[in-house]
Amino acid sequence: MNKGIVFHYLSRAMLIGSALFLIPAAVSLYFREYFCAGVFLLVGICVAAVSLPFSLIRPKNKNMFAREGMVIAALLWVLFSVAGGLPFYLSGCIPSFCDAVFESVSGFTTTGSTILTDIEALPKGMLFWRSFTHWVGGMGVLVLAIAIMPSSSHALYLMRAECPGPQVSKLVPKGKNSAMYLYLIYTGLTIVTTILLAVGGMPLFDSVCHAMGIAGTGGFSIKNDGIAFYNSPYLEGVATVTMLLFGVNFSLYYFILIRRFREVRKNTELKVYLGIFAVFTLLIMANTHSLYQTIGKTFRYAVFQVASIMTSTGFATADYNQWPMFSQMLLLILMYIGACGGSTGGGFKVQRFVILCKSGALSMRKMLHPNSVSLVKSDDKTMNEETVYGVVHYLILYLGIVLASMLLLSLNDLDFGTTISAVSTCVNNIGPGMNQVGPMENFSFLSDFSKVVLTADMLLGRLECLPLLILLAPSVWRKNF
Repeated sequence: MNKGIVFHYLSRAMLIGSALFLIPAAVSLYFREYFCAGVFLLVGICVAAVSLPFSLIRPKNKNMFAREGMVIAALLWVLFSVAGGLPFYLSGCIPSFCDAVFESVSGFTTTGSTILTDIEALPKGMLFWRSFTHWVGGMGVLVLAIAIMPSSSHALYLMRAECPGPQVSKLVPKGKNSAMYLYLIYTGLTIVTTILLAVGGMPLFDSVCHAMGIAGTGGFSIKNDGIAFYNSPYLEGVATVTMLLFGVNFSLYYFILIRRFREVRKNTELKVYLGIFAVFTLLIMANTHSLYQTIGKTFRYAVFQVASIMTSTGFATADYNQWPMFSQMLLLILMYIGACGGSTGGGFKVQRFVILCKSGALSMRKMLHPNSVSLVKSDDKTMNEETVYGVVHYLILYLGIVLASMLLLSLNDLDFGTTISAVSTCVNNIGPGMNQVGPMENFSFLSDFSKVVLTADMLLGRLECLPLLILLAPSVWRKNF
């Protein structure tokens, strides 16, 4: 492990991250919340003061490999999540430090689970900060740092450690430019979402906060009732469409910009993603039609919840705890399928789901025709064995973490549905679960031990297991070369 390069990049990324606290400080000043503004400035100054000396030290050995990238990503997310919780704690908005970190991690990992019982009681600056953590975490703290930092040959290692999905490649030859393009697309879509929400009558501050929640597929709202507070079919329609758009692999938007439309049309993952969305919407509509007065109303609630859960956004306009068990099981399955690789969404990812299905079909074909030569293909490209095995290995780690977390959470003596859905929603970065952690409930009643377990699950889910597990491996830190 090249510790010098790890701490160099980590300190530089934290230094850039410290500047982010100036934005909620400015919002607090605008709303004349001077105490909150002071808290944000204090935290930002402290983070910068600690990071600056280390960022000035140039490492003698500038070699970086995949494991250094993963360690940097894991450490950055842990440290920045703790720093992100300090404004909640120091301002007194969240008196418990454990709860403050839980809320911060939930924000940055774009999970959207909350311990707050009265969201509207928070100052505007803190409400903005909660939503802003979604926006920053959606594309990634490290990707933002790469986009701002001077050009580096190590950019791709860092992006691969943080970006979700089985494969991460450069859009353009330089990794730094790839990060810049990603953030430009991301920012552009966020601005469009804000405008569309504002056109529908949502106040500008509300539109900005909800747009950031949609963009990061996070789900934090500034209202206790979430988007349901506005009771607007138009706003729910805008949210549904934009949630789906942010659940798409961002590489496809780049292909659209450079007019490579064929790459978009033949994309298997996109077709499966939209197909799953359509099928699950129809199934839930068929199962819940008796609960609503009209087909239009049934469609309105079903399509929103399917889009929200599948993209891991977690907004809710209906209490699906009251839906038939079949519909609840469909939503639980969607939590695990998730959005597309390379999007801001969570879950196992449609791309991995497609690879597993094709690999399973190939195995059956080989059993029937042992001498046949068959390969796993996606988008007319042959998938190499390393990618296929990587998906299988990730599935094993993923399920192991899910089962271990459920076992640990069972010590809290919760009911079966709450235990399963609480872990499922946090590992997959969804937000609301079912039963006691359902869409109209929160996580405040859990013990500190359970919150720590779920906080770890959120980080593991967002970083897709490996970076955090590698960080905890003693052998990684033994050598410095």
